[in-house]
Amino acid sequence: MSQASTTTERGRRKIRTGTVVSDAMDKTILVRIDKQSLHRVYRKTVRRSSKLQVHDETNDAHVGDTVRVMETKPLSKTKRWRLLEIVERAK
Repeated sequence: MSQASTTTERGRRKIRTGTVVSDAMDKTILVRIDKQSLHRVYRKTVRRSSKLQVHDETNDAHVGDTVRVMETKPLSKTKRWRLLEIVERAK
């Protein structure tokens, strides 16, 4: 199966890039996603963030790493994302 046929069968899945905040759990990491947007009235830049629990099968990611995650089926009560790749390692 090619990559194109896989995405059309399953539909488009969201992909996000964020920073690992915690890796204390087994096979799970906590990733912070930062967003910037303009306030509708005051036109000031507003920073927001959300934390996602991400499935990391090999326990490869560590705190400070920049990672790319993809939406997936529910893996547990709170996990709906899985690790795609580690973009940059922490220094």
